[in-house]
Amino acid sequence: MDGMTYEQALDRLAALGPELRVGRTGVPRKFSLEHIRALLGALGEPQKKFASVLIAGTNGKGSTAATLAAIGQAAGLRTGLYTSPHLVRVNERVRISGSRGLEEIPDEEFGRVLGIVDEAARQLVERGELPHYPSYFELVTAIGFTWFAEQGVELAVLEVGLGGRLDATNSVEPLVSVITDIGIDHTEFLGHTLREIAGEKAGIMRQDGVLVTLSQHPEANAAIGEVAVRLGVRGVDAARCLPGERQEQGSGIREQGLGVGSPLARNRYELSIGGEVLQVDSPLAGQHQQRNVALAIATAIELRTNHLHNGRPFVISNAAIEQGVKATVWPGRLEWIASRGGHAPLLLDVAHNPAGAWTLRAALAQLPEEMPRTLIFSCMADKQIDEMAQVLLPLFDSTSGDPARVRDHVILAPIQNPRSATVEELLAAAHKLDVSAHAAPHLAGALAQAEAVTPKDGVIVATGSVYLVGELRELALGEAR
Repeated sequence: MDGMTYEQALDRLAALGPELRVGRTGVPRKFSLEHIRALLGALGEPQKKFASVLIAGTNGKGSTAATLAAIGQAAGLRTGLYTSPHLVRVNERVRISGSRGLEEIPDEEFGRVLGIVDEAARQLVERGELPHYPSYFELVTAIGFTWFAEQGVELAVLEVGLGGRLDATNSVEPLVSVITDIGIDHTEFLGHTLREIAGEKAGIMRQDGVLVTLSQHPEANAAIGEVAVRLGVRGVDAARCLPGERQEQGSGIREQGLGVGSPLARNRYELSIGGEVLQVDSPLAGQHQQRNVALAIATAIELRTNHLHNGRPFVISNAAIEQGVKATVWPGRLEWIASRGGHAPLLLDVAHNPAGAWTLRAALAQLPEEMPRTLIFSCMADKQIDEMAQVLLPLFDSTSGDPARVRDHVILAPIQNPRSATVEELLAAAHKLDVSAHAAPHLAGALAQAEAVTPKDGVIVATGSVYLVGELRELALGEAR
């Protein structure tokens, strides 16, 4: 068939089941780059028709990708951005620079391109060139690459979905590879130690290629370094794009969009780049975002200094870097949604592993100590539930004896996902910590409970999963899937 309607496309993807077949849904699916390469070959090798930057890591890769793509757009490059997972709509994963920023692939285009990809996949299976129909992620990756090629994208910024070595995005030949901070996550796929996980993520490097990164845990550094030396990779340290020790996070409220009124400060500081002062003003809150912004800026500088597209240099001025950083949009990351209907504001964060939970904890320390807080928490069954609970739940413990916390609450609820932890599992984690918690049957009920018990001068903090943030964001803002 030549195309599908958007509704048919969503039905086709839904029929494939969860992207990661683990937890409640059985054993992990085996990954193979040969499958996505065969599919892309049948589609005319779209991944070879644009320059790309490939970004792997445990935490921060989406923020880095969004910032770099915004810089590309500000520089006048036709820029594509591919990320995962999505918060509300699958179209969020595939974006191209347009008059209103990085714009999602339109519904009709998504359906049309999936029809093309579907037909190619079916023919490959019929001829025995694919052992089975592609996975959800492989299909959406093929959609993104095909659309980028059709639309004349000059620079595609690609976020790795899982790991790196065998991820479908690794089918490109990136001009620059980027590795963000690495932590323990997806152990059923990537290994149980930082060294093993870092080794998988190091698989995005290429022979004689370029890697932009920052120093991190010694085990991760060692694994990345070993691969880089073996492949003759030139390393670019993004540390020079970090603020100096004497510079502090900017103060004041976030001024753009849904961040209005947030007590969490923007990241504002100066850098010296090429003998010029570069003013960084990022709407992404939290000191941890300085590392992600640094990686994006260092990559932009690397592209303009040492790489060509269509035989011409990348023209990315410092002014474009400033403009792109300031215009970055990446919701669900310490996102402050102002009071709605007289209720307390909502702070959303996609922290889904212990490292992310610690980052959120550091941000919560910026809130006024006397501010009443309600936590809505849930996560996937295959995540480190006890570890995340141990980091976050005690901060909202009304029975701790801390007078500032007596008006706090913890509400636990399952997510609409087959991999979701049950209420019983979540309550068990709270019980181990002797933290008082209430159960809700679903996230809509949890939000209603939180709005009922949290005073207007308080805050509702919702975290534990990308899926939780997507569902609550839809409820709070009325966004349609």
